[in-house]
Amino acid sequence: MHCDIYRSSKKDEMYMYIARPNYPDDKEQENPFEIIPETVLTAFGKATFVMHLELHTERKLARVNVLHVLDSLQTKGFFIQMPPEGLINPNAVEPEGLRGA
Repeated sequence: MHCDIYRSSKKDEMYMYIARPNYPDDKEQENPFEIIPETVLTAFGKATFVMHLELHTERKLARVNVLHVLDSLQTKGFFIQMPPEGLINPNAVEPEGLRGA
């Protein structure tokens, strides 16, 4: 399955994968976002093209399971990769410093 990946202008590290099932014969894509619901487009913001990618079951992706992406591309035509959570907690208590240094 071929797809194009776009970066969101509204949220860092949010990406949208859009299926390209007829690639390379569909080189003239007029509006790749026509299948995306308006509410999703509004929440996503301005989309900036990042790359074209060929996905298959053996391919590893850094932050998402490739099987989930493939399933969503086949059923909905798109997949939204949300930013990772829990990496930085803005409410975390500041560390006390190095002990025994």
